[in-house]
This record gives sequence, C-alpha cells and structure tokens, in this order.
Amino acid sequence: MGAAKDIIVAVELGSSAIRAIAGKRLPDSTLQILAVSLEENNNCIRNGIIDNLDKTSAAISRVVKQIDDKLNIQTKKIYIGLSGQSLHTTKNTVIRSFETKTLITGSMIESLKDINKGTIYSDAKMFEAIPQEYNVGYRTTSDPVGLQSNMLEASFANVIARTSLCENIERCVQNASLEIADILISPICLSEALLQNNDKRSGCALVDIGADTTTIVIYTNNIMRSLTVIPLGGSDVTSDIASQNIEHEEAEALKLKHGSALHEEDENKQSAPIAISHGRNIEEHLLQDIIEARYEEILLNAWSRIKEYSDKLLSGITFTGGASRIANLKEAFQKLTNFEHQIRIAKGLPTSISLANDVHMETPDTLYTLMALAICGEPVCAGDPPAEPEAVQTEIDFSQEHEQEDTSVPAATEEKEENNTAEVSQEDKEEDKPKKERKKSIAFSERCKIVWNKINEMLSEPEDE
Repeated sequence: MGAAKDIIVAVELGSSAIRAIAGKRLPDSTLQILAVSLEENNNCIRNGIIDNLDKTSAAISRVVKQIDDKLNIQTKKIYIGLSGQSLHTTKNTVIRSFETKTLITGSMIESLKDINKGTIYSDAKMFEAIPQEYNVGYRTTSDPVGLQSNMLEASFANVIARTSLCENIERCVQNASLEIADILISPICLSEALLQNNDKRSGCALVDIGADTTTIVIYTNNIMRSLTVIPLGGSDVTSDIASQNIEHEEAEALKLKHGSALHEEDENKQSAPIAISHGRNIEEHLLQDIIEARYEEILLNAWSRIKEYSDKLLSGITFTGGASRIANLKEAFQKLTNFEHQIRIAKGLPTSISLANDVHMETPDTLYTLMALAICGEPVCAGDPPAEPEAVQTEIDFSQEHEQEDTSVPAATEEKEENNTAEVSQEDKEEDKPKKERKKSIAFSERCKIVWNKINEMLSEPEDE
C-alpha cells in the first residue's frame, strides 16, 4: 500500500458491539475514515466492563483483521478506549504553605501536580488528572503564576477506574497479538469530537446513552468538571419489554419501531394492539408505558449528576449514543427537569471527520465514540503486510528417483547382491559402479518406452460408438 504508516487504527469495546476503525490525517488536520468493521458483542462485555477475556480477544483480532484485509495493511498497534461503570472523577486538593508571601512560579504548580499524581486509590488507578482552579490566598484563578501569597491550594478532578479494567484490556489486546499504542478515555475523546470550544467555555454537558451505561461529562469555563457513568442504558428498556414473554430480538425491534421517551395519550384515540410472534398481541399503551418508565429513570439519574451545574450550562445539553435516537427524548427531558437551556441530539458527521469514497455509514451517530478515538490517535499503528515468498522452481533429480525405485527389489535378491559384493575387493566395487549406473539408466529407459507405447495404443484405438 505504501502509505500504511500514515494510518490510525482504533478499537471501541462497546456493550453492544466491538468495533474497529482506520483513518488517516489530512493536511487540514481532519480525519478521513478509510474502513470500519464491527462484531456483535455476544455478552463478552457488560456495563462497559470486559466479562469474557477469551471472546473479547478473539473479537478484537477479527475486527482488526477485517480492517487489514480491506486496506492491505498489517496493524501492529491500536488505540483503545477506556469506559465502563467504574470510570468516574473524584475531587482532590493539594495545599502548599509558605512562611512569607512568595511569588508563585510554574515549577510550584508542577510540584503540586506531581503530588496529586501520587495519590493512591484503593483498587483503582488514576488515568488523568484535570486541574480545576487554584486558590491563592483569598483569590480563585485558573492561572496563578506571577501572583504572591503565603498559601497555594490546587484542586483537581482525577479520572479513575477499577485497576482490573485496564489490566483486562491490556491482556485482551496482547492475546490478540497486538500492541497498545495508548489507552484513551472514551468519554473525554467523545467530548472533544462533539463539543465546540465555545460550548465548553460557556458551560455544557454531554449525555451518552449507550446499551448498558449512560455517561455524563460536564464542562464549565472550558474545564472538565465531572465524569460519571450510570449502569443504565437502552438494553434495560429492551429487557423490560422482553419481560412480557417476548423474545429479546423482537423486544428490541418493538422498541425501535414503536418506542417513545414521552407518550402523550389521546383520550379520543383507543389503544391499538400490536401484533407479536406466535399469534399474540401487546397493547400499545402497555408497551409505551414500559418504555417511558425506563427512560424516565435513565434521564432522572442523569439529571441528578447535572443538576448542581445546571445554572452554569449556558450552552445546554447534548445527547448522543444509540439509545438517544428514540423519539421525543428532548421533550421527555424537558418535562422531567424544566431545564431552561438548549437541548440537542447529536446527528451527522462531526466537522473534523470525512469519509473515503468507498466508506458508507447509515447511522454515523452510533459510531461517534469510535471516530473520536481515531481523531485523538497518531499514525503509529500499521505497516505494509509481509511480502509473499517467491515461488522457487526445483529440478528433479532422476538419479534419486532411480535409487528409490530400486528399493522395490525383493529382499532375497538384495541379500544375494550384498553377499556377492562382500566377496569382491574394493577395486572391483569401483569398477562395478559405472555398470550399475548403466543398468539403472537402461531399466528406467525401458519403462518409459513401455508407458509411451501404451499411450500410443490408447490414442490409436477407435472411440466406442
């Protein structure tokens, strides 16, 4: 391919599917998608956490191979997203005091960051530390360098997750015979792809409703303030419908076709039955009540994480994720929360993404996280596939073939020849070698003649009428 070294490959371990994407950076810093592959989850990941390591490793290997086969490359490293129920931010404060008023320097700020990075969490690992504000005396600022005070206080939002979450990812990638270029925090990458800088500066929230989890990321003053993962998603809605003795696949189809996050019944309209398998029906109002009740739970849980920042979110709330595509989601959230600012649902391709001519996406909004991981990556993932070995023509050594054929001589004859040769001197042996070779050559020649004569006889015989 030649340009394999310019390709970025990323993998998303989603609760509904494991996906891989390949793209290349264009001169204008946008990313062009070259190939996408996916495989249904088969319950190897639950709530964003790897549940079956062997199945996950095999799925990673297969989706990456599909990319390699399409682009004729050999992927060696991948960027992979970190998500899951245990992922969240926790606040931490580091304080430094001085005997007298002291000029705050950049090295002092770095030392506070280093102290914060050394924070130990029980059975959890810190993946990123995001500075919030600094208190210099009685003053709060985001840039304290150059100010004077006898006390400096720094606050951080540390992104942590269960230690086993990262360990299992590393093990699965290794078992798939790949290397990790970097583990990226999926919700932060998604925020960078979907939220504009002016939105984050004015204050906004991103709510990603996935299959098993709902993730909330909040920004004010262009700083990420909070990241939370709730163990509720679209699959819970499907399970609620399936509880009415309906197959899971059929329940998912009913949700997509008839579902609404807010259903206002018309008193003049009678509820119509909806046909389901085995000649049965389910009442429309019952189906709507089931779906609406679960979405109400999801939205109110999300709102409980957003509420304390609600008056600062001047740019509103953006919903994304596969389960956000249900009808009347914005109306349901507005009714439940009385949120005053804009509510929107992300659709279409992000401005930083373009598609190659042979790449088609019917629902790009379901691949936002995957695309966001690729945007954050660097082209260190792939190389050209190894060249196929050239075919080598070999010459047939007939002398070896003759020797092999002579091994078919009866054992008694071989024994007699061995006895005769034992009686002759070494000098006689040397003289007999050319005679033996001539006999072998004559025997082989005679057999060739016999075969050739038989072939001629067959060709000369008239065909049966």
